[in-house]
Amino acid sequence: MNQADSRPPLPDHLSTDARSPHHVAAVFEHDIGIRFNDKERTDVAEYCISEGWVKVPAGKTVDRKGQPMMIKLKGRVEAFYR
Repeated sequence: MNQADSRPPLPDHLSTDARSPHHVAAVFEHDIGIRFNDKERTDVAEYCISEGWVKVPAGKTVDRKGQPMMIKLKGRVEAFYR
């Protein structure tokens, strides 16, 4: 079986946070990449291809529960397997 055949399709909306309803654990078993406005980003925590946004941490700031504060950036989003 080919490696490309064993990988699940990348969803339109994906989150790295396991508590999110948009988290798909099977996708994270493989190495994925996110290209935002033609630049590869390694700090993306969540993305939505159809709506055209990514969420990235806002520096070192954290909320009262210790989770990083996120900012939403709008633009062209592409997800791919490496």
